[in-house]
Amino acid sequence: MPQAVEATVAPPQSDGPESPAGSRTTGSDFAPLLKTVKGQGLLERRTGWYALGITANLVALGAVVAGIVLIGDTWWNLLLTLPLAVLWTRTAFFGHDAGHAQISGDRTASRMTGLVHANLLLGMNEAWWNDKHVRHHANPNHVDKDPDVGVGALVWTQKQAAQREGFARWLTRNQARLFFPMLLLEGIALKTYGFQFLRRMPVRERALAGGLLVAHLALYATLLLTTMSPGKAVVFALVHHALFGLHLGMAFAPNHKGMEMPDPDGDRWGHLQRQVLTSRNVRGAFLTDWFLGGLNYQIEHHLFPSMPRPHLRLAQPLVKAHCASIGMPYAETGLVESYRQALRHMHEVGEPLR
Repeated sequence: MPQAVEATVAPPQSDGPESPAGSRTTGSDFAPLLKTVKGQGLLERRTGWYALGITANLVALGAVVAGIVLIGDTWWNLLLTLPLAVLWTRTAFFGHDAGHAQISGDRTASRMTGLVHANLLLGMNEAWWNDKHVRHHANPNHVDKDPDVGVGALVWTQKQAAQREGFARWLTRNQARLFFPMLLLEGIALKTYGFQFLRRMPVRERALAGGLLVAHLALYATLLLTTMSPGKAVVFALVHHALFGLHLGMAFAPNHKGMEMPDPDGDRWGHLQRQVLTSRNVRGAFLTDWFLGGLNYQIEHHLFPSMPRPHLRLAQPLVKAHCASIGMPYAETGLVESYRQALRHMHEVGEPLR
C-alpha cells in the first residue's frame, strides 16, 4: 500500500488543460520542481525524527493510561478524555505517515508501523485507510474517483445534492451547520469502516488486521471496565471518541473542501495542476504544524506524498516560487478562514434544496 502512494510522486506524461492563470500544465512543469526538491535532500527520510516523536507519543499515552488507573472510579476521569483524544490524533498522524512510506522505505516496516498505530492503538484498519487514501491522492476532489468527495453523509456538488431524498435531503440542506457536530461521530465511524473492510481483504491479511482490531477493543474495554463502573466507562468511551473524531476531522477538513473540483468530462489535468489547484494550505507556525500534523502543508504533501513531515515546511517556499513562476494559483489561508471556506462550500452545495 505505501508504495502505491509514493508512486504518485512521479510526474505524469500527459498534457493538461489551460490553468485558471492561463499557463498550460504538462509533466515538464513538475519536473524542474521535483529536481530541485530532490537536490536539496527533502525526499530523504528522517527516521530518527520519527523514532523520537513516536517514542514521546507512546510515553505520553502510557502516562494518560496510568492516570486513568490512578484516578479510578470517579467522574474526574473524564478530564483525561481530552489529552487521550489529542494523543490518539498524534497516533493517527504517525499511522498516516507510515502509510505514505515517509517513515521508512521498507515496505514491511511501514506496514508494521501502520498496523501498530492504526489497528492496535486506535482500532482503525490501516488497510481500509490506505485503500481509500491512495485513491484520494491519485485524483483529489474528482467526484468519480476520489472517495472523499463521494456521496455519503455529506455531499460536495449540487448534482449530488439534487439526488438526495428524505432524511438525507434534510441533512444536505443543513450540512454546513451540522458538519462539526457530525464529526463527533467520526471516531466510532472509523472503527466501523475498518471492520467492514475486513471482508475485502485476503484471508491471511484479514486474520492479522482483524486480530489487532479485536485486541484493541479488548484492551480498551479492559482498561475502562477495570478502573471505573460500567456507566462511567461507557460515558468515558463516548466522550473520548467524540473528541477524537472532532480533532481528527478538524485536521482534515481544511485541506480540499471548497477547492477546485476537476470536471469528470473535461481534459485530464497534469500532476502539478491536479494536486495544487485542489489543495489548500493553512498558514501558521509550530503550533499549527503540531495541531494539524503537518497536513497544513497540503499542497506540498500532495505533490510529494513520501516527503517526511519535517521537510514539508522547508519545501513550501520552493513550491510557492515554482507555482508563481508558471502562473499557477497557490491557495494558502489562516486556520479559521480555511474552515469558513469549507463550510461556505457545503452551504452553497445545499442551497438549491433550501
